[in-house]
Amino acid sequence: MEQKKRFLTGTRPTGPLHIGHLAGAVSMWVKLQNEGKYDPFVFIADVQALTDNADNPQKIKNGVEELMLDYLACGLDPSKTTLFIQSQIPALNELTMYYMNLVTLARLERNPTVKTEIASKQYGNSIPAGFLTYPISQTADITAFDAELVPVGDDQSPMIEQAREIVRSFNRIYGEGTLVEPSLMLADIKSARRIPGTDGNVKMGKSLGNCIYLKDEPEVIKQKIMGMYTDPNHVKVTDPGDTKNNPVFIYLDAFCKDREKFEEMKASYERGGLGDVVCKKYLNEVMQELLAPIREKRAELAKNMDYVYKVFEEGSKKANAIAEETLKRVREAIGLEYFKNRGNN
Repeated sequence: MEQKKRFLTGTRPTGPLHIGHLAGAVSMWVKLQNEGKYDPFVFIADVQALTDNADNPQKIKNGVEELMLDYLACGLDPSKTTLFIQSQIPALNELTMYYMNLVTLARLERNPTVKTEIASKQYGNSIPAGFLTYPISQTADITAFDAELVPVGDDQSPMIEQAREIVRSFNRIYGEGTLVEPSLMLADIKSARRIPGTDGNVKMGKSLGNCIYLKDEPEVIKQKIMGMYTDPNHVKVTDPGDTKNNPVFIYLDAFCKDREKFEEMKASYERGGLGDVVCKKYLNEVMQELLAPIREKRAELAKNMDYVYKVFEEGSKKANAIAEETLKRVREAIGLEYFKNRGNN
């Protein structure tokens, strides 16, 4: 029987998931899981989250619970997907240390994703070392489980490319085939790869106050949608409107199942003849239908946190055993198993 390709992905537990996570990543994870062609590993990156939240560990602890609930509510199934928590896999720390020797400081500083994050957090020259090196930690996450595919949002492309570079360097120095080189897998709907905030900001984030969370109540969702940014030049219903940079239409493109109706609305808005309120009301219908079952399942899971924790404990045990095998292989390739088979010499 042919072995399934393994994919690995995860999210930082800095807060509950929002629709940007759902569109750009989580929906794809669930789809791949249910296709049955892959061996999915999905984790909560709590150690990585501490790189820029070291002074607020309670935030990360709370975020872990939020993510455990969100993962399961979205349809990740522990009978099909290995769900685990990063900090429970000690081998990742040792792998990170070995990989650090294969990356220069200059290369880390050139990583576009890291550069953007450093600028947004206004670190200046006071960058936490762990934060700057988290692309290396991410490489350890991927390689520890021999993941061939990494389904993530397009903002993570530079991170995966850096992981590929590290893998190639390791294999060239210590032995070809020791580590598996991963490939990036993006969401198949282009508009779903990057969902802007409700205010039109290119980034959706908790700190920006422009998110629709998966756990939001119906009235909260409606309020956020009806207050969304649209085309500022679309003053009258008869005015031609812009749909390309309009969050309402970007959301509809990502989540609307009735593609024919979406295209009709888009054309009508662009030529003039469709008001913003009508568009927002329809988007509200779409989002309510999408989020209701997730919210309801999440609420049920929250009543049985013992079960939720057990799922991730069992998944972490399984993941840990695999990571230990990879670490053993890496140590042997480098030549660090000094005492192995000494009795046979």
